[in-house]
Amino acid sequence: MSRIRDDYESSLWSRLTRWVNGETDPFEGKMEMRPLREAEFRGRSVFNPDRLDEDKVMQYLDDLDKNKEMRAFRILYVLGSVALCFLLIAVLLLTVSYLPRLGDPDGPNNNEVSARYVEHGMEEFGAVNMVTNMILCYRGFDTFGETCVLFIAATCVIVLLRKNEEEIENTKETDWKYESKPDAILQMVTRILVPVIFLFGFYIILNGHLSPGGGFSGGATIGAGLILYVTTFGFHKMQRFFDEKTYDRVKVGALSLYSVTMIYYFYTGANMIKNVIPSGTPGNILSGGMILPINIFVGLEVACTMYCFFALFRRGGM
Repeated sequence: MSRIRDDYESSLWSRLTRWVNGETDPFEGKMEMRPLREAEFRGRSVFNPDRLDEDKVMQYLDDLDKNKEMRAFRILYVLGSVALCFLLIAVLLLTVSYLPRLGDPDGPNNNEVSARYVEHGMEEFGAVNMVTNMILCYRGFDTFGETCVLFIAATCVIVLLRKNEEEIENTKETDWKYESKPDAILQMVTRILVPVIFLFGFYIILNGHLSPGGGFSGGATIGAGLILYVTTFGFHKMQRFFDEKTYDRVKVGALSLYSVTMIYYFYTGANMIKNVIPSGTPGNILSGGMILPINIFVGLEVACTMYCFFALFRRGGM
C-alpha cells in the first residue's frame, strides 16, 4: 500500500512541474533586478550630440584636403580593388591556357567515361537519348540530389512565407491585390492555352528518354501552365483541383517514389547485382527501364516547386 505524502506541494517534483508549466518562478524574490540606466558619455565622442554635431563630423571626414588618413585609405582602397581584379583576370587566363583544345582526341575530357556513355548507354539502360542515360542513370546520384534541393527550397519558402487562411481572408487588400479581375479575352485565351501547355509538358516528360526533354523541362512547362491559370482565374478556382493538400501529396509522393527507385539502383549497382527491371525495346515509349517513371517524378517535383514559389511569394498560401 502506497503512502500519501503530506508535503507534496513542497517536494522537488511538484516544484519542477509548476516551474515547467509556468505557474511559479523559482528565482522570484531571490534576484535583485535594477532598472537600466541611460548611457553616460564620458569625454569627447562623435556620437554625443551635446558635444559634437554629427554633420560636422561627416563634413570633416569628407574633406579630403584636411583628412589625410581618409584620403590615403580611399587611394589604397581603389588601388587594392584594381589589383585584385587584375589578379583574378590573370588566374582565369592562366587556367584557360591549360585547357585542351576543342575537339582534341587526346584531351582528358575524351576518356573512357564519355566513351562508355556513348557506346554502352543504350545497351545498358535502353534510352535512345544519351543525355538522359547520363543524367538519370550514370549520374543519377547528382540528379537525385538536385531534386532534393528543390524539395528543401520549397519547404523553406513555405516555412518563411506561409500564412494561414484566416490571415489571408482578413487581409483588406486580398480582393484587388491577390485575385485577378474578370477579363473575358484573357480567360478565353487561357482556357485554350492551358490544356495545350499541360499536354506539351507531359509530352516532354514522357519522351525524355527518346528525344530532348525530360522531367526538368517538362515540369517547368507544366508549372508555367499552373501559374498562367491561377493568374487568370485566381486562387479560389485553382483550389478546386490543386489545393494545399493535393500539393503536399504530389510533392511528397513524387520524391518518396523517386527515393525508392534510386535506392534500388544504388543498392544493385554497389553490390554488382543484376538489374531485373527490363529496359524494353529502344525507341518505344515504354522503354528505358525506370527512366520513364523517374522523369515523371522529377517533372511533378519541378512543377510543384514552381507553383509553390509563385503562390507563396504572391499570396502567402496555395
